[in-house]
Amino acid sequence: MMHYGKAAATGLAAILLASCAAGQPMQMASASYPEREGAGLAHPELWPAFEYPVANPAPAEARIARLLARMTLAEKIGQLVQADICCVTPEEVRTYNLGSVLNGGNSGPYGNDLAPARDWLRLADEFWAASTDTSDGGLGIPLVWGTDAVHGHSNIVGATIFPHNIGLGAARDVALIERIGAATAREIRVTGQEWTFAPTVAVPQDFRWGRAYEGYSSDPAIVASYVGAMVRGLQGGPDNQNLLAGPYVIASTKHFLADGGTDNGTDQGDSSISEQELRDIHGTPYGPAIAEGVSTVMASFSSWQGVKMTGNHSLLTGVLKERMDFGGFVVSDWNAHGQVAGCTNESCPQALMAGIDMYMAPDTWRPIYDDLLARAQAGEIPLSRIDDAVTRILRVKERLGLLDAPRPSERLLSGDYDLLGAPEHRDLAREAVRRSLVLLRNDGVLPLAPGGRLLVAGDGADDIAKQSGGWTLSWQGTGLTNANFPGATSIWSGLHAAVEAGGGSAELSPDGTFTRRPDAAVVVFGEEPYAEFQGDRATLALDHPLTGPFETMRALREQGIPVVAVMVTGRPLYVNEALNNSDAFVVAWLPGSEGQGVADVLVGDAGGKAQFDFTGTLPAVWPLTPDMADGTLYPLGHGLTYASPRTAWTELPVVAAAAQAGDSRIWFAEGVPAAAWSLHIADPTQPGSQTRVTTVPAEALQGRARISAVNHVVQEGARRFEISGGEAALSVSNIEPIDITRETNADIMLLFTVKVDAAPAAIGVEMLGADGTRAANPVSLPANARFVRYGLPLKCLREKGIDMARVTAPFILTSEGRSDIALAEVRLGMDAEVVLPCA
Repeated sequence: MMHYGKAAATGLAAILLASCAAGQPMQMASASYPEREGAGLAHPELWPAFEYPVANPAPAEARIARLLARMTLAEKIGQLVQADICCVTPEEVRTYNLGSVLNGGNSGPYGNDLAPARDWLRLADEFWAASTDTSDGGLGIPLVWGTDAVHGHSNIVGATIFPHNIGLGAARDVALIERIGAATAREIRVTGQEWTFAPTVAVPQDFRWGRAYEGYSSDPAIVASYVGAMVRGLQGGPDNQNLLAGPYVIASTKHFLADGGTDNGTDQGDSSISEQELRDIHGTPYGPAIAEGVSTVMASFSSWQGVKMTGNHSLLTGVLKERMDFGGFVVSDWNAHGQVAGCTNESCPQALMAGIDMYMAPDTWRPIYDDLLARAQAGEIPLSRIDDAVTRILRVKERLGLLDAPRPSERLLSGDYDLLGAPEHRDLAREAVRRSLVLLRNDGVLPLAPGGRLLVAGDGADDIAKQSGGWTLSWQGTGLTNANFPGATSIWSGLHAAVEAGGGSAELSPDGTFTRRPDAAVVVFGEEPYAEFQGDRATLALDHPLTGPFETMRALREQGIPVVAVMVTGRPLYVNEALNNSDAFVVAWLPGSEGQGVADVLVGDAGGKAQFDFTGTLPAVWPLTPDMADGTLYPLGHGLTYASPRTAWTELPVVAAAAQAGDSRIWFAEGVPAAAWSLHIADPTQPGSQTRVTTVPAEALQGRARISAVNHVVQEGARRFEISGGEAALSVSNIEPIDITRETNADIMLLFTVKVDAAPAAIGVEMLGADGTRAANPVSLPANARFVRYGLPLKCLREKGIDMARVTAPFILTSEGRSDIALAEVRLGMDAEVVLPCA
């Protein structure tokens, strides 16, 4: 890109700031709340009391006391810090005596998120060896490695991927949950990890939240009924000692507290509910977790009544540790300490004083370590609080058997790679899929005759990544193909095998066309993979670009072909058009790697009878419209079976959902900016040269630029900029500054989709802050015959000086020389096809 002089840079900032100032005065967006008298203060005496059932034997307690007495202050501080494997080396673990490492959603051994299982075990050995090295005179306390095995050992290629929790909630089968926990623990042990950040015991109240599928149900009683079983499956019973001698790992219930109860379903947001609601809805699942001796609890990013949970002493210490008698240790979430009032990612003693025992500081572990050590040495942090936190961590490690365990590769089940995706585990996952399916409509087309001709259509039919959802191999679950899931079965392949086994035939055709008229069609559609941020929604509507299969259903039915709609989704959504355009409607949730479980229930036997009945029921209410305030279509607990009486279908109301489904992180799509956003082109060297692009065709930059519409996904879904020469800047900006600090902290990327027909001599991506600060990063966008979705990490632009809490133009594409570029989309997310380097 060009290196502008000061005048040119000032000119560009002035141009864009003038655009932003044309509307209302600039205000800083903020997710924080003002201090309020008594807000966020829990009253422990109002909460149920429990007795933590885990008691380390007296010799173990004496050993912990001896270790504590011998530890240096630096060693104690090291135990309180957890680093991500992306950002720490075994040598640094040795030097700083770190107590734990984790692999985040996008972290894998040696920089490879899709590393083979052997590399995970090899790195586990390296970290263990570093942590136990006593050559410097230290005690060599082994570290513990935590991983997000939230629906199976889902970071590992080839592992069994179980249905996400919302599907398990539909199954209403407690015994099944314990078996899944046990199978997951066994697969984790194969690659050398000892700790899973599961189960999630959120009780989602607003399914616009992008993590809602991690909750079993919106009903706290259903969630509570599952928690103890999952903890028992992972850890064994509460009297279980030396877990590593058996096929176990330690568990972590999360996120304490009310992550599923934030206002408007905002991730990391605030829950303004009463203390009674906090206790009775979101606190309920923690009773059975403590009764089963859960080893760790993860504190939430979110707030209650304006006070961040990670800094809430009354809840972490008063309620959880004292009233509920939780005897394990509390770990924070990914840099969540930085959101506590008065804190930064690099410094937050407040979290320790509130009750956090271990800081999850993935990329900030070194400054957190240094800050805690300096404050402890200065007497700013009481040694008693440090010793309590370290003691809690050592107790869990002692119970785990970690203090005496050999290196990971020498432990029970380590390196037994045949256990990853073992037949018995896949059979269990297949059973879970069968149990989780919910039937909402059946006009008699189900069960399908195995000897007939079946058409399988829809964009989700042969997509294992889509049916697995987020937290699968990568954080968001995106950027994957079926090749990344060896041994897994898509919904298509399961249906194909079942029909052929019955003497019939099946044809796969995503768009619904066929070579031979079928007897029936199955159309698989639904959500793309996502986790938080990328999955957060403004309404309960399926994203408009994903509704194409609705037309496929309608066209097939017009030809007299019965249609079975199978919806892949992490939440109940408004899909009335699909319900109307089908003869049967099945909610498959996010079934995971064993798509054949869908076929087990849909395809009958040779006599036309069902082989398995529908047993799943809705774990949450199903919306009538995209706005839950409009009422319920189906209540919690609803679900048909093959024995349900058939009733005449009443057409459901159809609303213009596309106009309501706006995502606050999509700033430009389908040819137009989002509400309150603008698309501009300007000459950065010439103040006053800016043109707001509203209608096309148009000209700008004194005739140097021609703007027209081109197709992308939808007709005229992109804007083409043909620039004859000179300097130019395309920008997407807002009237008011936006706050994207949370997204930056979470490693989200700035995504933009372009087709470059003629690449300029120089090109760059920039961002503009409300104060005029500009961050610039040169990039290479070669000419390409197709649209490509590029991603630039937000952290790159933050490191270049932008205040991410006050951004006015998050995307500026600068160019110098002749160019021909079509812009289709600008948004935040993780699903880049090409990740651009930070220069």
